[in-house]
Amino acid sequence: MMKRTFVLIITVVLSLALSACSSNDNQAAIESKVPPKAMADQMLQQIEQPKLMELESGLVEQLYRLDPALLEAYSIRTPLMNVKTNEIAIIKVKNAKDVAKVEMAIKQRAADVQKHFETYLPDQYEIAQNYKLVTKGNYVFFVISDKADDFVKAFESFFGSK
Repeated sequence: MMKRTFVLIITVVLSLALSACSSNDNQAAIESKVPPKAMADQMLQQIEQPKLMELESGLVEQLYRLDPALLEAYSIRTPLMNVKTNEIAIIKVKNAKDVAKVEMAIKQRAADVQKHFETYLPDQYEIAQNYKLVTKGNYVFFVISDKADDFVKAFESFFGSK
């Protein structure tokens, strides 16, 4: 009787441990077959935006306060002219433990953009206040646009439904 109870307890504990591990694996396994740069290119073909330029790693560190070494791949586009707030960032983080750090850096970037336009161009300030930040597995998506919801839908379309 004691042996049977022990086996039952071990079975329950193991099954709970395995199910917990599998749900974490599923979270990390969220993957897009399209790299961030191609995602951004496709989105910008579908959703009209003012002219944007791709940020080089030095500007990623400066504007986003992010170490590019934490990132597996990324595409960050900012306005060519400083009269628009439109911005798009698609970042694939190397290690899941750094996703929160990237999210914090993006929130700081959004605050910086808002502060810049707060007394400068009220319509752009309002757009900057309504930015979107979406995380899927190791992917972090950030957009400032009057069409932010369209961008979010487009971003989510790169990931299969599970």
